[in-house]
Amino acid sequence: MYPDFQYLFQSLFNSPMPEWLGIFKTFGFLMALAFIAGLMFISAEMKRKERDGLLIPVEGDIEYIDKATKQKVKRKGLIYPHERVSTILMIAAVGGLVGAKIFNALETWDDFIVDPIGSLFSRSGLTFYGGLITATVLLFFYARKYKIPFAVLCDCAAPSLILAYGIGRLGCHFSGDGDWGIFNSAYISDASGQLVAATKDQFQTVVQTFPDWFARYTGSKNMQDFANIPHAYVPAPGWLPNWFLGMNYAHNVNNEGIAIAGDMGNYSRVLPVSVFPTALYEAIVCIGVLFPFLWLIRKRLNQPLHLFGVYLIINGLERFTIEKIRVNYKYDWGFMHPTQAEIISTCLILIGIGILLFYKKRNVATT
Repeated sequence: MYPDFQYLFQSLFNSPMPEWLGIFKTFGFLMALAFIAGLMFISAEMKRKERDGLLIPVEGDIEYIDKATKQKVKRKGLIYPHERVSTILMIAAVGGLVGAKIFNALETWDDFIVDPIGSLFSRSGLTFYGGLITATVLLFFYARKYKIPFAVLCDCAAPSLILAYGIGRLGCHFSGDGDWGIFNSAYISDASGQLVAATKDQFQTVVQTFPDWFARYTGSKNMQDFANIPHAYVPAPGWLPNWFLGMNYAHNVNNEGIAIAGDMGNYSRVLPVSVFPTALYEAIVCIGVLFPFLWLIRKRLNQPLHLFGVYLIINGLERFTIEKIRVNYKYDWGFMHPTQAEIISTCLILIGIGILLFYKKRNVATT
């Protein structure tokens, strides 16, 4: 994996790189790229909605530098909604980060109460739906303050949201931040950190070799409980590379797993058994399928909020599906055991369906 640019460039050029490159984190770079991509597409959509008359400018204070005095001054003037897109994204970023941390704390409550400060300020532990919900609430009040139709703003944001999410998932994958799936017991790590094919018996042997590390999945160090470890034995077919179905995330940013023999670097650990790279799957689906789909149909839906309704449905379906091979805390509801993401994604699907069926606004211009 490439937790920072030092590891990234070393892999690209197959040569040692200076340690100061380590200050540039791969996850942070791709998150910044996600916001830049979101900025481009949401701005383009808002300009289109302005041309169609669905977004109109409102009077406000315009700041500029007076050429004579070189001082920052204000004057009254018309401000178009797309000129506020930087502020909109800043609110989404800050609100999303806070919400993601809060929802992650609720999802991992046992770990949170042990070390609340460490949990809140750690580099990992972000729950996307927490960020989405919090950012949406904050932007609702911001849009109302500046007379921006919230339904139209949501439609403008829908394609950008799925694209930014996909790019962000690439950040999770390439940094190895722990956002991965259940174990694929068809592959294990050797002493040097390389991924090698394994038999079902070898998986059990690895579990017995590192009982302390695997205990988190069984709740017990009794290795007779190894069957309770969430895993599946799925060797890759010949036309697929092994890493597509099983990755061991060597040099992951969280230093998760077991030590790599002879590695004295900052990120010197590897997962003893491969896991399904679910963040990579989500990135491929969101960037390669769902974003193009939303971008293509955006002009075909004339009712405000309907594009956002479609986004809620496909986002919910995508996340609900991927949860089937991810490891998350499950709530005990007696007759079922859903994860937090499954609960929220189901709600989003139902809300999206409700929007398409019942939200109608008359006299809407063709967009």
